[in-house]
Amino acid sequence: MTTQVIVLNGASSSGKSGIVRCLQAELADPWLAFGVDSLIEAMPARMRASETGLEITADGAVSVGAAFRALDAAWAEGITAMARAGARIVIDDVFLGGAASRQRWEKALDGLNVLWVGVRCDTAVAEGREIARGDRPVGMAALQADVVHEGVIYDVEVDTTHTESLECARTIAAHVVGDVTVPGAVG
Repeated sequence: MTTQVIVLNGASSSGKSGIVRCLQAELADPWLAFGVDSLIEAMPARMRASETGLEITADGAVSVGAAFRALDAAWAEGITAMARAGARIVIDDVFLGGAASRQRWEKALDGLNVLWVGVRCDTAVAEGREIARGDRPVGMAALQADVVHEGVIYDVEVDTTHTESLECARTIAAHVVGDVTVPGAVG
Protein backbone atom coordinates (compact mmCIF):
# COMPACT_ATOMS: atom_id res chain seq x y z
CA MET A 1 0.00 0.00 0.00
CA THR A 2 1.21 3.50 -0.83
CA THR A 3 2.64 5.53 2.04
CA GLN A 4 0.26 8.41 2.75
CA VAL A 5 1.85 9.95 5.85
CA ILE A 6 5.39 10.12 7.21
CA VAL A 7 5.65 10.98 10.91
CA LEU A 8 9.03 12.17 12.18
CA ASN A 9 9.51 12.22 15.94
CA GLY A 10 12.55 13.61 17.70
CA ALA A 11 13.68 16.07 20.31
CA SER A 12 13.98 19.77 19.72
CA SER A 13 16.97 20.63 17.49
CA SER A 14 17.44 17.00 16.44
CA GLY A 15 17.29 17.94 12.74
CA LYS A 16 13.71 17.04 11.82
CA SER A 17 12.94 20.24 9.92
CA GLY A 18 16.01 19.89 7.70
CA ILE A 19 15.12 16.29 6.97
CA VAL A 20 11.56 17.32 6.05
CA ARG A 21 12.82 19.90 3.53
CA CYS A 22 15.14 17.31 2.00
CA LEU A 23 12.35 14.71 1.87
CA GLN A 24 10.17 17.16 -0.04
CA ALA A 25 13.02 17.59 -2.55
CA GLU A 26 13.83 13.88 -2.78
CA LEU A 27 10.36 12.41 -3.15
CA ALA A 28 8.89 12.54 -6.65
CA ASP A 29 5.32 13.25 -5.53
CA PRO A 30 4.52 16.51 -3.76
CA TRP A 31 4.38 16.12 0.03
CA LEU A 32 2.93 18.75 2.36
CA ALA A 33 4.88 19.35 5.57
CA PHE A 34 3.36 20.23 8.94
CA GLY A 35 5.22 20.61 12.20
CA VAL A 36 4.24 21.11 15.79
CA ASP A 37 6.15 24.41 15.63
CA SER A 38 3.64 25.61 13.00
CA LEU A 39 0.77 24.69 15.32
CA ILE A 40 2.39 26.64 18.15
CA GLU A 41 2.95 29.67 15.88
CA ALA A 42 -0.69 29.52 14.76
CA MET A 43 -2.00 29.65 18.35
CA PRO A 44 -2.90 32.96 19.93
CA ALA A 45 0.15 34.47 21.62
CA ARG A 46 -1.58 34.35 25.02
CA MET A 47 -1.57 30.53 24.82
CA ARG A 48 2.22 30.36 24.45
CA ALA A 49 2.75 31.24 28.10
CA SER A 50 -0.37 29.90 29.69
CA GLU A 51 -1.18 27.12 32.10
CA THR A 52 -4.03 25.98 29.81
CA GLY A 53 -1.92 26.43 26.68
CA LEU A 54 1.79 25.83 26.44
CA GLU A 55 4.43 26.70 29.01
CA ILE A 56 8.14 26.59 28.30
CA THR A 57 10.38 27.30 31.26
CA ALA A 58 13.78 29.00 31.14
CA ASP A 59 15.50 25.61 31.34
CA GLY A 60 13.49 24.27 28.38
CA ALA A 61 10.88 22.16 30.18
CA VAL A 62 7.58 22.06 28.29
CA SER A 63 4.14 21.52 29.77
CA VAL A 64 0.87 21.53 27.89
CA GLY A 65 -2.56 22.37 29.18
CA ALA A 66 -6.10 21.43 28.22
CA ALA A 67 -6.57 24.19 25.63
CA PHE A 68 -3.36 23.18 23.86
CA ARG A 69 -4.40 19.51 23.88
CA ALA A 70 -7.76 20.42 22.31
CA LEU A 71 -6.11 22.43 19.54
CA ASP A 72 -3.51 19.69 19.02
CA ALA A 73 -6.29 17.10 18.59
CA ALA A 74 -8.11 19.33 16.09
CA TRP A 75 -4.82 19.93 14.22
CA ALA A 76 -4.19 16.18 13.98
CA GLU A 77 -7.72 15.60 12.68
CA GLY A 78 -7.24 18.36 10.09
CA ILE A 79 -3.97 16.88 8.88
CA THR A 80 -5.60 13.46 8.72
CA ALA A 81 -8.49 14.88 6.67
CA MET A 82 -5.99 16.22 4.13
CA ALA A 83 -4.31 12.82 3.90
CA ARG A 84 -7.68 11.11 3.47
CA ALA A 85 -8.45 13.61 0.68
CA GLY A 86 -5.31 12.49 -1.18
CA ALA A 87 -2.56 14.82 0.03
CA ARG A 88 0.68 13.17 1.04
CA ILE A 89 1.81 14.51 4.40
CA VAL A 90 5.05 14.73 6.38
CA ILE A 91 4.57 15.48 10.07
CA ASP A 92 7.40 16.89 12.20
CA ASP A 93 6.49 16.32 15.85
CA VAL A 94 7.96 16.04 19.34
CA PHE A 95 6.36 13.19 21.29
CA LEU A 96 6.60 14.71 24.77
CA GLY A 97 4.43 11.84 25.99
CA GLY A 98 6.53 9.15 24.30
CA ALA A 99 4.38 6.16 23.36
CA ALA A 100 1.16 7.94 24.42
CA SER A 101 1.87 10.69 21.86
CA ARG A 102 2.30 8.11 19.12
CA GLN A 103 -0.97 6.48 20.19
CA ARG A 104 -2.77 9.82 19.76
CA TRP A 105 -1.45 10.03 16.19
CA GLU A 106 -2.26 6.36 15.53
CA LYS A 107 -5.86 7.01 16.54
CA ALA A 108 -6.12 10.07 14.29
CA LEU A 109 -4.37 8.37 11.35
CA ASP A 110 -6.27 5.09 11.65
CA GLY A 111 -6.69 3.41 8.27
CA LEU A 112 -3.89 5.36 6.58
CA ASN A 113 -0.53 3.90 5.60
CA VAL A 114 1.97 5.64 7.89
CA LEU A 115 5.77 5.46 7.99
CA TRP A 116 6.98 6.10 11.56
CA VAL A 117 10.45 7.67 11.75
CA GLY A 118 12.60 8.25 14.82
CA VAL A 119 15.09 11.11 14.54
CA ARG A 120 17.91 10.91 17.05
CA CYS A 121 20.84 13.18 17.76
CA ASP A 122 23.57 13.24 20.38
CA THR A 123 22.52 15.62 23.14
CA ALA A 124 25.70 17.73 22.95
CA VAL A 125 25.24 18.23 19.20
CA ALA A 126 21.56 19.14 19.64
CA GLU A 127 22.49 21.61 22.39
CA GLY A 128 24.99 23.24 20.04
CA ARG A 129 22.24 23.60 17.44
CA GLU A 130 19.97 25.07 20.11
CA ILE A 131 22.53 27.75 20.90
CA ALA A 132 23.06 28.51 17.21
CA ARG A 133 19.32 28.77 16.58
CA GLY A 134 18.78 31.17 19.46
CA ASP A 135 15.00 30.70 19.33
CA ARG A 136 14.52 28.23 22.21
CA PRO A 137 15.86 27.80 25.71
CA VAL A 138 19.14 25.96 26.05
CA GLY A 139 18.36 22.68 27.76
CA MET A 140 15.18 21.84 25.84
CA ALA A 141 16.93 19.32 23.57
CA ALA A 142 18.59 17.58 26.53
CA LEU A 143 15.31 17.34 28.44
CA GLN A 144 13.54 15.84 25.42
CA ALA A 145 16.31 13.60 24.05
CA ASP A 146 15.19 10.40 25.73
CA VAL A 147 11.58 11.04 26.74
CA VAL A 148 10.32 11.55 23.17
CA HIS A 149 11.46 8.04 22.20
CA GLU A 150 10.31 6.18 25.36
CA GLY A 151 8.21 3.20 24.31
CA VAL A 152 7.96 4.38 20.70
CA ILE A 153 8.45 1.83 17.92
CA TYR A 154 9.60 3.04 14.50
CA ASP A 155 9.70 1.69 10.97
CA VAL A 156 13.00 3.47 10.43
CA GLU A 157 15.41 5.49 12.57
CA VAL A 158 18.01 8.05 11.57
CA ASP A 159 20.67 9.82 13.61
CA THR A 160 21.68 13.34 12.64
CA THR A 161 24.68 13.48 14.95
CA HIS A 162 27.10 12.76 12.10
CA THR A 163 24.70 12.28 9.18
CA GLU A 164 23.48 15.18 7.05
CA SER A 165 19.76 15.83 6.55
CA LEU A 166 19.91 14.84 2.89
CA GLU A 167 21.37 11.42 3.65
CA CYS A 168 18.77 10.89 6.40
CA ALA A 169 16.02 11.91 3.97
CA ARG A 170 17.31 9.43 1.40
CA THR A 171 17.27 6.67 4.03
CA ILE A 172 13.67 7.51 4.86
CA ALA A 173 12.67 7.87 1.21
CA ALA A 174 13.93 4.35 0.55
CA HIS A 175 11.18 3.12 2.92
CA VAL A 176 8.38 5.12 1.29
CA VAL A 177 6.10 2.83 -0.69
CA GLY A 178 4.60 4.10 -3.93
CA ASP A 179 6.92 7.02 -4.56
CA VAL A 180 10.06 7.09 -6.61
CA THR A 181 12.98 9.10 -5.34
CA VAL A 182 14.58 11.51 -7.72
CA PRO A 183 18.33 10.76 -7.56
CA GLY A 184 20.33 13.82 -6.64
CA ALA A 185 17.31 16.12 -6.58
CA VAL A 186 17.61 18.86 -4.04
CA GLY A 187 15.24 21.81 -4.21
